[in-house]
Amino acid sequence: MSAPVKHTVAVIGLGGMGSGMARALLTAGHPVTVFNRTPDKAKPLAEAGATVADTAVTAVTDADVVILSLADEPAVEEILFGQLLEHLYTYQRVIDTSTVSPAFARSAAERLAARDLRRVEACVVGNPHMAAAGQLRIFASGDPAEVDAVRGVLDAISQSVVYLGQSGRASSLKLAFNLLLGVQTAGLAEAVTFAEAEGLDRTMLLDALDASGWRSPVLSFRAQYMRTRDYLPAGFRGALMFKDLSLAQAEAAEHGVRLPVTECTAGRYRAVVAAGRGDEDAAAVVDL
Repeated sequence: MSAPVKHTVAVIGLGGMGSGMARALLTAGHPVTVFNRTPDKAKPLAEAGATVADTAVTAVTDADVVILSLADEPAVEEILFGQLLEHLYTYQRVIDTSTVSPAFARSAAERLAARDLRRVEACVVGNPHMAAAGQLRIFASGDPAEVDAVRGVLDAISQSVVYLGQSGRASSLKLAFNLLLGVQTAGLAEAVTFAEAEGLDRTMLLDALDASGWRSPVLSFRAQYMRTRDYLPAGFRGALMFKDLSLAQAEAAEHGVRLPVTECTAGRYRAVVAAGRGDEDAAAVVDL
């Protein structure tokens, strides 16, 4: 049996998830080049064996696969279409793990295809620790042949890969996941607020919930931030939570659907951003 192909991978965007995926790829033996607009975030990866590029264009020069892990649609527009488009070759494949609207995802795939470039849409589920351990869950959409072509890279960063079909579906699923995450986190914050108003200790409540039928890995992860009252470094920034809930509302409206609980929850994260705490973990909503 032949050894698995080791792709040369460029990772653009080194937030918690991007940094984690780059680390998992290095562990799996893939040559990795990284780029981030804030260079300091690349230093730990350089120490782990990654090559650090000074521009996004330089990062993709020798890459077979380009992974994007960017904050939002404007960032994807700027990096992918504003900087990289003229420098990508037809043999290179772009795996976009950024959370964007389904409409943007479909448009991005069409715009790249018009240039004979290949895009795989990847909904990555997990947290930065899972990313670094190669234990994300991935739901991919786009051309199935292109998903298969980058399977070695996807396997290196995940414990499972599920194919969903046409472009846009992975983005729809990611927004559904993040909608539920936002609502659950805000609900946990309100439970804490209520309990403390009744004179109960925050840590006691969170420990009791963690040992109960209400426990979940997602809530346990956010609860740890609430225990310590330290929301940095963020696992999922409050600003991104607000962005994703807003995207879900807009997408639902396109189908004539209202999401009243999501609408209310988005208001809580809007307050987090307005308070200047958008770069903290979404669990900071408990303090507001």
